[in-house]
Amino acid sequence: MSGYLAKMEEQGFEELIMVCDASCGLKAAVAIHSTVRGPALGGTRMWSYASEEAAIEDLMHLARGMSYKSAAAELPVGGGKGLIIGDPNKDKCPELFHSYGRFLNRLNKRFYTGKDMGVDEDDLTLMCDETECVIGGESVGSPSPFTAYGVWRGIRACAEEVYGSPNLEGKVVAVQGIGSVGESLCQHLVDEGASLIICDLDQERVKAAQEKWGARAVSPEDIYSQECDIFSPCAGGGVINEKTLPQLKCKIIAGAANNIYKTKEMAKAIQERGILYAPDYVINAGGLVFVEMHRQGITDQEKITAEVDRIEERLKMLFRRAREEQLLPAEIADIYAEERLQMR
Repeated sequence: MSGYLAKMEEQGFEELIMVCDASCGLKAAVAIHSTVRGPALGGTRMWSYASEEAAIEDLMHLARGMSYKSAAAELPVGGGKGLIIGDPNKDKCPELFHSYGRFLNRLNKRFYTGKDMGVDEDDLTLMCDETECVIGGESVGSPSPFTAYGVWRGIRACAEEVYGSPNLEGKVVAVQGIGSVGESLCQHLVDEGASLIICDLDQERVKAAQEKWGARAVSPEDIYSQECDIFSPCAGGGVINEKTLPQLKCKIIAGAANNIYKTKEMAKAIQERGILYAPDYVINAGGLVFVEMHRQGITDQEKITAEVDRIEERLKMLFRRAREEQLLPAEIADIYAEERLQMR
């Protein structure tokens, strides 16, 4: 436990809470990184890991990222993350999500959650039977379209920085992962006249995308080496690393995935290759905006969309500051967030 406590102190965490309910097989944890700006907010994912240590490490990494995302988006909430350890394709049952909901209730509204990888609206609805600390489910709908919309607006900011115009007509975008967010993003891109290269582990999704948009499909291994203007990771994190970065043939990396590069050193390596990187927690904050505005009782779609629109101008500001201060966009994003987290 001392190892976890040392990590918490080093990274500024407030709480790490674990729960086990043998009656339904629940093994879960919530990491609350910061409540400086308000109650912690972050999705709950359900995923299998090689070890419990790997699961908690990922959870803490994601929770800290949510603090930065909330602060950069100027929302009155802090950052946290929930995790249910298990295979979302095999281990789900109503009792498990009811138990997790009761666990959330015991946190006394210090943590609010929504959907994430492996957790869908049906699962959230089951949690809502037990707690008011879940935003989502059948009555609210999915934040994924707003995440995708914000990423599209962010890609426009990147295009203006690199090509001198936000217009994406004629641009080639390689989209990695066409789940709920990736699919919505693809529609925005096609509507603006962009061409798509796609990959996904689900071949049914790939086939549907080919038929719907005329997208060119490649294998997940080959997506990195495609000639394109923009590479848009919309699946798992850590996809830009020592092996994949040399393969890239793009001018922009901008996607919905969290923690896109493996280590912080990769941010400098990306810029050295002449590639503009859109800080992930800035460009993919649209879903968080949707969830937080619903938490506040704001459901008007136009008001939510207007708030998500700010992602485009926010990225332009960060790119401008990066040029003026001769820092990486990722470094400027951290400074911007830390100023609002009172860490500077």
